[in-house]
Amino acid sequence: MVPWDDPIEDTVGVHPRSLYVELFWLPVAGPAATWLFRHLVDELEQAPDGVDLDLDQTARSLGLGGTGNRRDSFGRAVARCTHYGFTRRIGDDGLAVRRVIGRVPRRQLIRLPASLQERHRAWELDRAGDGANAVLVRRTRLVALDLRLLGVDAPGIERHLQRRGTHPSLAYESAQWAWSRAEDETTRSAAQSVL
Repeated sequence: MVPWDDPIEDTVGVHPRSLYVELFWLPVAGPAATWLFRHLVDELEQAPDGVDLDLDQTARSLGLGGTGNRRDSFGRAVARCTHYGFTRRIGDDGLAVRRVIGRVPRRQLIRLPASLQERHRAWELDRAGDGANAVLVRRTRLVALDLRLLGVDAPGIERHLQRRGTHPSLAYESAQWAWSRAEDETTRSAAQSVL
């Protein structure tokens, strides 16, 4: 087993022991693959140049039985790690392992329960609120507010922003923000006109 270095993922991704992985990757990849991934990263942190693993011992230490059992939970966990991009095969018996993993892809996010999808949106917005991304959030909200004042409904605003390349979670949040802001402005204007 050797490290899988990826200059992009290594700078923007999250550590396998992070809360993000526990909240959002675990329901996608499953507990066995998530624990295996964490275990492999732990091994690489102790031996950064690579390590030979005893597969049977690794499987048993994770509660996945031995590698020779008829259900082979360990083999399925390895296959899931590869499927979700945590690892990749090298030759017949080698494995490259990421030490940092990126965000859950949108096609997988939409399969999560609504509460987790909402929590993921909030996580991304919190992360986007720093530095240059704060400017992007402000600009996107202003476009959403302009569209709202033109009479476009929230789903229409969201679709418009996504067609222009805005990340889906930012498009959703900006549309919701514009609608709540426009309602506040409408209420305030109506109150002032009555006075």
